[in-house]
Amino acid sequence: MTKPQPDTAQARLEVAQPQPDPRPLEAKVHARNLVAWARDKPKVLVLSADLTSSCEADLFRDVYPDRFLSMGIAEQNMLSFAAGLAREGFMPLVHTFAVFIYRRAFDQVAMSIAYANAPVKMIGFLPGITTPGGASHQAIEDIAVMRALPNMTVIECGDASEVESVLDVAAAVPGPVYVRMLRGELPRLFSEPMQLDTPRILAIGDDLTVLSTGICTEEACKAVAALQARGVGVQHLHLSTLQPCDHPAVIDALARPRHGVITLENHLVTGGLGSIAAEKIADHGLGKRLYRLGLQGRFAHGASRGYLMREFGLDAPALVGAAERALGQSLGIDADELARVRVEAVHSSAKAEAL
Repeated sequence: MTKPQPDTAQARLEVAQPQPDPRPLEAKVHARNLVAWARDKPKVLVLSADLTSSCEADLFRDVYPDRFLSMGIAEQNMLSFAAGLAREGFMPLVHTFAVFIYRRAFDQVAMSIAYANAPVKMIGFLPGITTPGGASHQAIEDIAVMRALPNMTVIECGDASEVESVLDVAAAVPGPVYVRMLRGELPRLFSEPMQLDTPRILAIGDDLTVLSTGICTEEACKAVAALQARGVGVQHLHLSTLQPCDHPAVIDALARPRHGVITLENHLVTGGLGSIAAEKIADHGLGKRLYRLGLQGRFAHGASRGYLMREFGLDAPALVGAAERALGQSLGIDADELARVRVEAVHSSAKAEAL
C-alpha cells in the first residue's frame, strides 16, 4: 500500500483527542440565504405546500409576501402551477418535502416540467434518512427516479457552504433542477462554493477510491483519515451533482485504485451514487471492484439520524469495513478511534482549468 504524499490542496483530516469543535453548527442556513439571494431577483417566486416553516421558507414569506405562494396540501397542482409560472418568465422555487415532489407529483414533474424543459427549481427537504418520520417521509429512491428523467439536473447538498451556493448553481441551469436540501443545524465542511458537475477532491491515493455525497461525506472523511493513518492511499471525491455526472476527475478516480471503489450514500444503492459509479465503470471498461454502501433494498424506519446511519451502514465504521474487505486485511480501526477524528473545513484540489 502506498501512503499519499503531502498535498497543500488535500483535505486537512486528523485523528485527535476530543476537543471543542471550532466550527459550531449553523442554524437555518437556507432560510437566511434565500432571503439575501432573492433580494435583487424579482422573478424568483417561492411556492409552498403547507410546509412553509418546515422547509425554511417562512422568512422569505415574511420579507417578500408578494412573491410567496401558499398552494395548500396539493402538490400535484403546485408542480403544474410552477410549470405555468416558468413559461411566463418567472423562476419558481418549489419548497416541500422531497417525497411529495417525486412520489406524489411525478406525472406533473415528468410531463409539465421535464418534458417542457421548464426552469422550475424543486427544493426537496428530508432526503434519505435525515428524518425520523419513517418510510412515508424518507426520500430513499428520489435520485434514482429523478435522474432517470431527460432534462433533469439532480443536486445534493452536503454542508452549509453547499446550501448557501446551490441556488446560484440551480439558477444557472436553463432547465429543471431537483435539489436534495438540508435544513436545521448544519456543519460547514467546505470552504469553497458548489460548482455544477465538479467533484470536490478531498484526498489523493492509489489503493482505494471513495465516492460520497450529501450527509455521508462527513462520515467518509472520518474513515478516510483513519485509513490514511494506516498507510492506505485513498482517493476521496465528494459529489454534489448526480445528474449530469461527467467530470473527467470522476472517471480518473474510478480508474485509479488498485483494490476497488467504495460508494457511500444516503439513498438506496439502486439508482443512486452506487449505480452511477457502476455505470461509469462499465461504460469506460475500467474493470474495478465496486462496494456500494447505502440502503440495501429495504425501507428504513423511524429513528434518529445517527441511529439509522449505524443501523443501515451509512457511517464511517461501515466504510472502514468495506475498505478492509477490499484490501483483504483487518486494519484495527475501532469506533473509538473514528469518534476522535475531527473534520476541519477543506477545499478541493480540483482546478477550474480542468473544467
